[in-house]
Amino acid sequence: MHPATDAYERLVAIVARLRRECPWDRAQTHQSVKHLLIEEAYETVEAIEQENWEGLCAELGDLLLHVLFHAVMAEEGGRFTLREVLEGIADKLVRRHPHVFGSTSVSGAEEVLRNWEQLKLAEGRRSALEGVPRSLPALLRAHRMQEKASKVGFDWEDAAPVWEKVREELQEFEDAVRTGSPEDQRRELGDLLFALVNYARFLDLNAEEVLQEANQRFQKRFCYIEERLREEGRSPQEATLEEMDRLWEEAKRLLG
Repeated sequence: MHPATDAYERLVAIVARLRRECPWDRAQTHQSVKHLLIEEAYETVEAIEQENWEGLCAELGDLLLHVLFHAVMAEEGGRFTLREVLEGIADKLVRRHPHVFGSTSVSGAEEVLRNWEQLKLAEGRRSALEGVPRSLPALLRAHRMQEKASKVGFDWEDAAPVWEKVREELQEFEDAVRTGSPEDQRRELGDLLFALVNYARFLDLNAEEVLQEANQRFQKRFCYIEERLREEGRSPQEATLEEMDRLWEEAKRLLG
């Protein structure tokens, strides 16, 4: 028995009791708390990015709570049981790791990933792209779709033609800006972003992550501008663009 088994059973019992005895918990549905599940997942990722291990411990607990909460609600409604959730994922892990639980041999992690995609198709999926949620942030969804297509052989051999594709899409977007309709501009900008995500993937970069980092840099630098102006008793609306550009460069030097 795993040393955490008793703690797990205690948590399951607590969640079940809350559903019976707490008015707020009892009133919830899958739909009413689904956004909280996404929020907890993002908070977990943020703790990992910050290497906040104490925070990660807490966030994993919150995430597990939501998994159990949905499972208990489903069990109450006769849709499926918590045991089915646990047995389903256990069976899937065994089935998709024949190199561990069977006699298959693999050369390394890349072959494991290729086999994983082939096994999913063998289980009845009609497309290698199934399983990429539509609700993912767009850059991350593009990265995951490209990654999955690559695992079944639909990919460039190296980065050079991918960069040429970026240049091609940039030219098409520039043409659409000059002479195209708003619909053309939307389509070409989308194609350009998709191509950039693909090139980033060839550099082992995740476009979603690097854009989030750029967002953070922008926020820190802009807040620096606001703080410096506040020290002078002014706001950005009262400053000139030249003044703010100077403070921006100052923030870049000081904050990175």
